[in-house]
Amino acid sequence: MLLMSLLDLTLPLKNPVLQFSLLLLIILFAPVLLGRLKIPSLVSLIIAGAVIGPYGLNLMLRDSSIILFGTVGLLYIMFLAGLEIDVADFRKNSTKSILFGLYTFFISLFLGVVVALYILQFSLLSSILIGSIFASHTLIVYPAVSKLGIAKNMAVNIAIGGTIITDTLALLVLAVVAGISTGEVMSGFWIRLIIGLSLFSLVVLLLFPIIARWFFKRFDDSVLQYLFVLAMVFFSGFLAEAAGVEAIIGAFLGGLVLNSLIPRTSPLMNRIKFVGNAIFIPFFLIGVGMLIDIRALVKDYETIKVAVIITMAATVAKYLSAWITQKLYGFSLDQRRLIFGLISAHAAVALATVLIGYNTVTGYTLTGAPIRLLDESVLNGTILFILVTCTLATVIGEKGAHNIALAEATDDVAESGLLAAEERILIHTDDISTVDELVNLSVTVTSDKVSNVIYAMHVADNSLPDEAAEKNASKILEKAAVAASSTDTVLIGQLRYDCDVANGISCVIREQKITDLILGLNHQNSLSESLLCSSSGSILGKSNVTTFIYKPFQPLSTIRRTIMVIPEGAENEIGFPLWLQRAIMIVKNTGSKLVVYASKESIACLKESYAKTLLNTEYKVFREWDDFMLLSSEIKNDDNLIIVMSRKHHHSYHPKMAKIPSYLNRYFQKNSFILIYPVQSGIPEDTCEDIPVQPVKKIMFSFESVRKMVEKVYHRK
Repeated sequence: MLLMSLLDLTLPLKNPVLQFSLLLLIILFAPVLLGRLKIPSLVSLIIAGAVIGPYGLNLMLRDSSIILFGTVGLLYIMFLAGLEIDVADFRKNSTKSILFGLYTFFISLFLGVVVALYILQFSLLSSILIGSIFASHTLIVYPAVSKLGIAKNMAVNIAIGGTIITDTLALLVLAVVAGISTGEVMSGFWIRLIIGLSLFSLVVLLLFPIIARWFFKRFDDSVLQYLFVLAMVFFSGFLAEAAGVEAIIGAFLGGLVLNSLIPRTSPLMNRIKFVGNAIFIPFFLIGVGMLIDIRALVKDYETIKVAVIITMAATVAKYLSAWITQKLYGFSLDQRRLIFGLISAHAAVALATVLIGYNTVTGYTLTGAPIRLLDESVLNGTILFILVTCTLATVIGEKGAHNIALAEATDDVAESGLLAAEERILIHTDDISTVDELVNLSVTVTSDKVSNVIYAMHVADNSLPDEAAEKNASKILEKAAVAASSTDTVLIGQLRYDCDVANGISCVIREQKITDLILGLNHQNSLSESLLCSSSGSILGKSNVTTFIYKPFQPLSTIRRTIMVIPEGAENEIGFPLWLQRAIMIVKNTGSKLVVYASKESIACLKESYAKTLLNTEYKVFREWDDFMLLSSEIKNDDNLIIVMSRKHHHSYHPKMAKIPSYLNRYFQKNSFILIYPVQSGIPEDTCEDIPVQPVKKIMFSFESVRKMVEKVYHRK
């Protein structure tokens, strides 16, 4: 009895442990149970929130903690939208996004005013407020779009850009109407708004990237990086509110600013998505559900009338906008469905608008009752309106998103014009300090829609005692496994005993059918002083795979430009499409600008065959290898240098390539660089029988086993 009294099981629950446990159980089981009824997971969380909320079983109140996590979830959705959007396409389609946002806003606003003024018989100010509810929308379907990997589709790009326009204008209308009703709209209001927005934009767009790049260069701790990102996002949201607009605008701009600094394949991006999808976004959906009062339907006929009319009218307005967009830009039926799903859900902004309208008193009746801008029937009707539109948007939007994802999965190779093959990437790890960046590069060069396995190997010296060699190798391979697991990548670790590194690597390449080899250099050592320089010739002669020699001076995420030097005749090598595919993925996943130095013939080939893939690329004529020295005056601190090399006596080989190591050591000490050796014809296959070796030890690192490794690492610390 004493225990039961301490637990306090009275309803609504007040014990924070029980509250949090209940919410986690809902997040875990609601999508599974309701999914059997073909109810989308997003809608199932809203329904679950309505069931446990104050208007349902009253298990929990929508208290400050729910509001806090719900606000975080809403900002997280907008932040992810800005973070995952293709910035190049966003800029390219900015005119389309602005146009889409404007006609979506005015169509919805006009229809809302007409319906409220002539059908629901509201005043002009109240009708304009209802029109702003129609115009605004919440990207509640975006998490599903993100999971399907189609966030960079043009339809999504335009819809997200239009969302910023429509929500900003809707919130501006809300501020003006509220000010007029209270008599506060004067010239000072507009001056404060313009100055505030200008200062906010300057700080977020100009100052934030400098701070973020500085931080990522100096701190590689995963926890610190994640906390820094959250701080940046919510501080930008606060600055937006201080400027006079909603925090969601700041969260979107914060994501847009961090877009190029957080690669899609990076461990940090994986953590951001994981925490958002696991905790913050579900809390927001449950919080929306807690607002729904189903009993209002049987209380008041006026509530049903308002809910039906505004739901039908708002849905027609958003469908009309999606249909116009389809016809205007030649989109498919599924893209129209996707756009409709993204723009037809009403939640956060609609709720904020109706609450402000309900709480704004414009006068009093003779009996002393307050006359509100929006009455209780609109308040209750809007709550039901939120449930219906969120459900409809999710069902239609997810259908279009699934069809688009399926079409892209079957057509991704034809779209890029590059070869598709099974990718098996091997990284050779002999220095524990370079392991993280080698793994990051191996994930970065991986194609978007190909299932891959990364192999990591360490060649131990036969002259060392077995126990000492194996202990050192285990540390290196464990660190590689932890780094790979943070990007949801399976890593197979291999330990080989061999007195010759090149022989060990070439044998593993043949045994595992490796397609790409990544060799690392410590940033403190020069190229000529490293083991790789002395053995790379042997490795390149024995192994005919695309080979990367990588020296990381700074993280890939902080790279602004990728400078790529292509030798004359490289387009005639058989491995040209293979290494180009990897180089394009580096540029794409780092968000850096690509500057190509190549001969006129190579540039013509790239423009003719890869124009759709190499967007926003700057081309410069590279005449002779003597011109390589001129790059030292043009390269900047945050540039990454990619040099396409060649083995001796092949088509694109030039004798002055032998001087590249000395040039890099002397003139490019403060830049990351990657030397790429392509697949070339006529290279003899190695038999792997020159030197007898001990059997290979293979270590498979599954996601479950990595947890134990991490615990061991932290236990040692």
